[in-house]
Amino acid sequence: MNFIVWIVVGLVAGWLAGKVMKGGGYGIVVDIILGLLGGLVGGWLFGMLGLAQGGGLIGSIVVAFIGAVILVWITRLIKKA
Repeated sequence: MNFIVWIVVGLVAGWLAGKVMKGGGYGIVVDIILGLLGGLVGGWLFGMLGLAQGGGLIGSIVVAFIGAVILVWITRLIKKA
């Protein structure tokens, strides 16, 4: 069951990041991957800043979304270089 929750969180976070960052998009699979990796980046970033992740599923989506936005931003910087 946790695996399905990770996929849902990754999908939602990746999709939201794609919409917020305004671009051509990467497709559903890459959106999920960016969302999942964004969850790791967001969790690490929140931990480094001393912020607690709360709110259950919604909190997980917010943290993954923030991490996914950072990853999309970095990938676009690399693409331009």
